[in-house]
Amino acid sequence: MTETAVYAAGGVLWRIVDEKLLVLLIHRTKYKDVTLPKGKVDPGEMLAETASREIFEETGIRVSLGVPVGVSRYRLPNKRQKIVHYWAAEATDAAIRASAFVPNKEIAALEWVTLKKAFGRLSYPVDVEILEHFARLVDEGVLRTFPIIALRHAKAVTREEWEGKDATRPLSARGRAQANAIVGPLLSFGVRRIISSPAIRCMKTVVPLSGALGRKIHTTARLSQDAWEEGESDARTIVGERVRARKPAVLCSHGPVLPEILTEIALATGTLRGSYLGSASALEAGGFSVVHLSAENPGSGIVAIETHTPKI
Repeated sequence: MTETAVYAAGGVLWRIVDEKLLVLLIHRTKYKDVTLPKGKVDPGEMLAETASREIFEETGIRVSLGVPVGVSRYRLPNKRQKIVHYWAAEATDAAIRASAFVPNKEIAALEWVTLKKAFGRLSYPVDVEILEHFARLVDEGVLRTFPIIALRHAKAVTREEWEGKDATRPLSARGRAQANAIVGPLLSFGVRRIISSPAIRCMKTVVPLSGALGRKIHTTARLSQDAWEEGESDARTIVGERVRARKPAVLCSHGPVLPEILTEIALATGTLRGSYLGSASALEAGGFSVVHLSAENPGSGIVAIETHTPKI
């Protein structure tokens, strides 16, 4: 019998000071090492949620996750494999000022250093590899990004179980649990605007997120399945508005509409289309794909896409 892997998540925090890029290293008390902020997944968490929670717990800095910057794998003393997912994350001046970090039994110190110094200070080769991924983003000029998130509604009762109109089908008990479970991960990416198909199953999927944010849900028939079936859906207009706005947003829609949403994001940003778009749009109920775009130049193409599946 093989032991299961241990999953964890963390980030490469960065900021600009006097036109210099600095990254954050943590000095751990117990291990007397220098590493990147990270921690193990709690039961029921999705990886993005773990990353933002652990970053805050270890540094006191609240961040929104940016582009994924790699996965490290190594063996623990007990021979189990540890797998750590990392994201780039900008630490704003306001977030740093709000940090209540003080040295403790886990973290002895936080240190902001240049990339060059960080490479020399890190204690582990696997951390150096993550920083190399991060450095490539810096070289490509696509470090500061914003996400457009394509979300498939959570699990609904089946058509066979429902006697009313398709657009009025509610979420199942599992779907309601999924709607609550995705709030943390979506908040981790800094979502501020919620746009949804008017179908009840879509609206109810984002109600918990709306409550957590204290922001209203913007509905549009352009993303509805009814409009899609009638050949009248219009993801292009919605996507174009979000790309121009350059603000984190989630678009909640239906399985048949998702390929159109992903295709329009690619077209709006001058990105070559490929099979990756199909993979990103083939979402399970309650799943979502995060499309990262350059905040400085959205027309330079999709920087990265990552897909998340709910654990429920």
